[in-house]
Amino acid sequence: MRLRHRFEDEIAFRRQVPFRGYVLDFYCARAKLAVEVDGMIHNDPDQAAHDQQRDTVLSQYGILTYRTTGADIMADPDEAAWGTRMLARARASELAERKKVR
Repeated sequence: MRLRHRFEDEIAFRRQVPFRGYVLDFYCARAKLAVEVDGMIHNDPDQAAHDQQRDTVLSQYGILTYRTTGADIMADPDEAAWGTRMLARARASELAERKKVR
């Protein structure tokens, strides 16, 4: 819920967003940022290969993947949400600047 709240800067995340056969844990369209919350299964070599393939597909569409762990989120949910929002804000600003240059 901390990421889904819309603030005045219009950085908003949707949860469980389908994209090209994948489901993104959280997605901010304005920042083209996918947030993946990884658990222990992501340490498995087969899962890691799948994650890499997924990140490659997303990057082909200009989407940056930010991976964090469930443990980090549970340790300090407010800090995790704040850091993710700051990343999204910076990325959205960067994308807006690139658009102006074109």
